[in-house]
Amino acid sequence: MLPEGGFMMKSPAKINLSLRILGRRADGFHELDTVFQEIDLCDEIEFYPAEEWCFRADGADLGPDQDNLVVRAARALSAYANVPCKARIFLRKTIPTGGGLGGGSSNASVTFHGLCRLWNLDVEWERLQELAAELGSDCPFFVYGGMARGRGRGEKLELYDGSLSGTVVAVFPGFGVNTRKAFSECEFDLTEHDKNVIFTAYLGEEEGTYILLEDCVNDLENIVLRVHPMLRELRDELSRLGADVSLLSGSGSTVFGVFRESSAARRAAQQLRERFTVYICRMVGRQRRAELR
Repeated sequence: MLPEGGFMMKSPAKINLSLRILGRRADGFHELDTVFQEIDLCDEIEFYPAEEWCFRADGADLGPDQDNLVVRAARALSAYANVPCKARIFLRKTIPTGGGLGGGSSNASVTFHGLCRLWNLDVEWERLQELAAELGSDCPFFVYGGMARGRGRGEKLELYDGSLSGTVVAVFPGFGVNTRKAFSECEFDLTEHDKNVIFTAYLGEEEGTYILLEDCVNDLENIVLRVHPMLRELRDELSRLGADVSLLSGSGSTVFGVFRESSAARRAAQQLRERFTVYICRMVGRQRRAELR
């Protein structure tokens, strides 16, 4: 508990263990089939009672309030619950902006949870998922966290207990990738086989952890790695350093490797830290998210 009746909540990042793009939808979005996995790289959000609205962020330039997902989430929940939008929120950023790790989407969804607690609201998580979907395709996943398969725009979720086994080394190269631009350049002629291949990596399960059996696929690599060839080199370097899978997360620019042995992950991180921002992460199961409220 913080002073003045405040409290702090962690706002986690995610990686996409696989991302297939199945075609363009009538609404202009793309039909996706993806596997989200929460990791323990987190921003922090502090919530305080107040007689007015105040939002401040440290660690990133998030632009004007009307474009910020925390502000939009607060206003959406206030309108839905018909309560005044009064709170003091302080966001401390650690997750890199524009890195494909879902930091902004996570901030929005955790804001829903935090304000439900602050405003003493009893809103069903399914309704929060619907509100989150209005803010962005990744936002509904962060209402729940853990590991989930996302379809539609990513908002139709199939939740899984447990998490993928292994240690993640996430490497941020120092620049972001424009997600909208990456998707706008995607034109794929995919087969039904491609639509089904996403789960070949999750055929085994042991004590709540999924065992990685094959390499996963991110269709956005076809676009992003062509524009940023150094990301391809970074992905391949992670493989050479022992990652069982190395992949672009979302539209990038973060590239991650999953290592079976934590010692190998630490060695890889040590070599890459001279040139990049590197995070060694655990993968988190959904059970922890139940403790949010």
